[in-house]
Amino acid sequence: MGYSRAVVAGNTVYVAGTAPIPADGGDPPEGAYEQTKLCLEIVRGALERAGARLEDVVRTCVYLTDPSVFDEMARAHGEVFRDIRPVNTTVTIAGLVDPRWLLELEAIAVLEDA
Repeated sequence: MGYSRAVVAGNTVYVAGTAPIPADGGDPPEGAYEQTKLCLEIVRGALERAGARLEDVVRTCVYLTDPSVFDEMARAHGEVFRDIRPVNTTVTIAGLVDPRWLLELEAIAVLEDA
């Protein structure tokens, strides 16, 4: 398809929509909490490769396929971002590429010394 997981532009790191795809290519976790944790692990890795940290995140956006899983997603998101407190937009959408994915998550981080 031709895209990057993360792109650094000036002092900003943009992390693409991140689906709950395990590194081994296996099935995604079943629950929204577990899928969110996996997405955040993938985002963390992308940020680190770009020279950033989760603490540098200023915005997240979560796309949910089912609003009933919001609380599970929010619990996992809060465990990571409770003290960082980026702005967030969460929307419900009709579906994602893989019907097993309950959500996709993207992030924007700002580097202090870029």
